[in-house]
Amino acid sequence: MSAEVALQAKTGPLAGLTVIEMAGLGPVPLAGLMLSEMGAEVLRIERAGSSQPFLALPDEYDIDCHGRSILRIDLKRREGAELVLRLAEKADMLIEGFRPDVMERFGLGPDAVLARNPALIYGRMTGFGQDGPLSGRAGHDITYLAYSGVLHAIGQQGGRPVPPLNLVADYGGGAMMLVAGALAALFERSRSGKGQVIDAAMTEGASMLATPVHALMAAGLWSDTRGANLLDSGAPFYDTYETADARHVAVGCLEPRFFAEFARLLPLDQIFVRGQYDRNLWPQMRAAIADRVGQKTRDDWDRLFAATDACVAPVLSLREARDHPHNRARNAFLKSGALERPAPAPRFSRSRPTLAAIPADHDCQAATVLARFGLSESETEALFKSGALLKSEALLKSEALVKSGVKG
Repeated sequence: MSAEVALQAKTGPLAGLTVIEMAGLGPVPLAGLMLSEMGAEVLRIERAGSSQPFLALPDEYDIDCHGRSILRIDLKRREGAELVLRLAEKADMLIEGFRPDVMERFGLGPDAVLARNPALIYGRMTGFGQDGPLSGRAGHDITYLAYSGVLHAIGQQGGRPVPPLNLVADYGGGAMMLVAGALAALFERSRSGKGQVIDAAMTEGASMLATPVHALMAAGLWSDTRGANLLDSGAPFYDTYETADARHVAVGCLEPRFFAEFARLLPLDQIFVRGQYDRNLWPQMRAAIADRVGQKTRDDWDRLFAATDACVAPVLSLREARDHPHNRARNAFLKSGALERPAPAPRFSRSRPTLAAIPADHDCQAATVLARFGLSESETEALFKSGALLKSEALLKSEALVKSGVKG
């Protein structure tokens, strides 16, 4: 396919924005996916010689690559670093998730990049931030949650802290904070004309998510003890209960009027309705709720409570959630090739997001991709000859399929 092939026009509120994503794991790829589905043109740069991810996924399920163009560059070569600088001159944003000083060692730190493009938004994602005694340490979601104090707060009273998948530090405190910071910097640039650097640390992002809890604790309304508070399973009316079929329902009737509706339908003795917030009654209340919930199946309770404001919900599995009538009615899950996944979020009244898909062949062809940034075919060929530019993993897979007689 020739270098003149044009991109299919993307839609979304960020249409026309160009983002460079330095390939990595976890929150940065999710941020790249979100920006792509909001309409940005995202170029993923894979490092030559970088180790393979510990979870190798088939292309149709590898959302870290969906919705992007892809280049594979040897950043250790002078020509490779220079190529990234040239690309950054034409970009609006660059996001990376390496440890501090890695980009600087490649000659691609903020000073070097902003010197070439002072209007660039440079988003940096780390576990502990760009400085401080822990800044160079390796870690994962559970590590950052542990240091933030948030992990201590999650779990049953008397039990161990429970990791909430990797949703809180990696994706909530990481990807979402990076996207929020990048978009805030983009707005500021519309006034100043200048770019800036975002230092997004997952430990601090997770802490930020817990700001309301810190406020409650300061006011004396929250105990720094796991499983002893309103929202951490300490309250019997905000917890999960096992049903007759060994599944679960989630009870979350915090407000008295919702709890009264719950008590009427369960049913529950009126003494508990009158004393909902009397902690002395909570052990008896919990036992009474557990006994009643255990007498029916999860779906029986779902049918009973579905049309009420009692705030009772069936605990659905990930697979079941796709087929819930509400989620189907809102098309909350969509097909992207062989993958059924959550739809792009949030939604916009006028701008239509672009569902990310497996990169097309032309999105992995270096000549095509680089032509969009103003490089000629002869320049691209010279980069291949120098070893600074290599075929992307996606293109190598595609070529291997063709050679084996399988259509890509």
